[in-house]
Parts: sequence; C-alpha cells; structure tokens
Amino acid sequence: MAYRLLSTLVFSTVLAWSTVLAWVSSPTWAHDQLPVEPDVSTRLDELYDHEARLFIALYSLAGDGRIDYVTARLVREYARSAYGNPVYQTEAQPIFYWWNHTMWNDPEQDGVNGNERVYQENTDFDSSRYKPCLFNGQPC
Repeated sequence: MAYRLLSTLVFSTVLAWSTVLAWVSSPTWAHDQLPVEPDVSTRLDELYDHEARLFIALYSLAGDGRIDYVTARLVREYARSAYGNPVYQTEAQPIFYWWNHTMWNDPEQDGVNGNERVYQENTDFDSSRYKPCLFNGQPC
C-alpha cells in the first residue's frame, strides 16, 4: 500500500513537471512499442530530482544530441564520495519512461518487457525545470 501511494505521489509530481518539448520525430502515440533502455553510450546527461528522489537519465537514440528518450529510477540512497561527487544507489530498473510524446510507468520496475503502462499521451519530459548540478562551482 505504501509503495503504491509513493508511486502515485511520484507519478503526480513528475507529471506536473512534464511539458511539451520539441522532439526529433513527428508525434505518434502509445500504440508504438516502447524501446528497451538504451546503452549508456547514448546518454546525454543525468539529473537528480531531490523532491521526487528520482535519478533521471537523458538519451539520444537518434545520436544527434537531442533528447528523445528519458528514464527515471527511484533513488534508495544518496551520498557524496570522498571527492565530493554524488553517488546514488538506485533501483535496478526505471519506474518511468518518456518516449515518443508519451509517459510510461513500470510499477513492477522489471525493465521494458511489454507490461509497461501508458500514463499520459501527448506529453514530454521537460529538462529545463532542473538546475545544473554544481558542487563548489564545478559540474557534478
């Protein structure tokens, strides 16, 4: 019950921050199959949402430097290394995905395998709401 409440709260928080962002491809809707999480080599950036306790990874599937796939994992623990770098202990699989103008939820956090649920169509991830991570004036 607590997990479901937390999941709903995180969902609501993330959805409130989702706005329309120009994407690479033309819009098609949720009947398209969600691609598996991309290789880390296509990752453009990482964000940490302190309020929702989400580690967010931004990808460019097209390889053109534009964000076109986003994952969000629940963070179990957050700390700083001896050198001041952030260290996150996250769930193994994402709980949220944004792809092709659709927000998906995977409450079982078992990776992309067809049981993901479409939460909202015609919505995209808005990375502009996040401030860059800085520690002593240096990027994290």
